[in-house]
Amino acid sequence: MKSYIFLDDLCFYAHHGVGGQETLVGNEFTVSLRLKVDITRAAATDEVDDTVSYADVYQSVKAEMDVPSKLLEHVAGRIIKRLFADFPQVEQIELKLAKRNPPMGADIKAAGVELECGRADCPLL
Repeated sequence: MKSYIFLDDLCFYAHHGVGGQETLVGNEFTVSLRLKVDITRAAATDEVDDTVSYADVYQSVKAEMDVPSKLLEHVAGRIIKRLFADFPQVEQIELKLAKRNPPMGADIKAAGVELECGRADCPLL
């Protein structure tokens, strides 16, 4: 059985960007996660200690989003590293990080990065 925990469209206001205005004013960002986790034990016990708490995952992601960076690639890499460090039960992470309405002179909803890493083969670790 494959099992996952997901968090869709976490919203943050943060100060990531290359331009001075972006880092000063900030922008809205979204993060979506899909974490491969064996939830077999939690399904049987009904105990949060037997799974990965998505409230705790949110706090880890928020801590990384609060650190200003120029590149979303850098922020995404930090989030991946943090989640693998904080949650040893996580086997694989799929992450989507997007900046809403980026200042690039285009009519665009969002732009960003997507990463997928397994604990055993992640080059970021």
